[in-house]
Amino acid sequence: MVAALTEVSPTPIPRGPDTQGLADWLKTFFGPLFLAAVGIVALFFLFTREVTRFAQFVVLALVIAVIFYYPGIIATTAKGIAGALGVHG
Repeated sequence: MVAALTEVSPTPIPRGPDTQGLADWLKTFFGPLFLAAVGIVALFFLFTREVTRFAQFVVLALVIAVIFYYPGIIATTAKGIAGALGVHG
């Protein structure tokens, strides 16, 4: 009985949630919602004849879409800008 009390069972290492496919799931879930919202707002600006606000919205929507659909482009762009400025690291 003494040996049974002194045996130490290994405790499991706590792990975070499994996020292997989380980014892809978020893209497939929120992607169509984002596109629908962009379409509705764009139509609103076109029908109210606010061309300047429509152009601003299109540029903003394109920037957000590129960041959302291609998140690796931020690091690539930053490395390119740093290289063009002569920063090596």
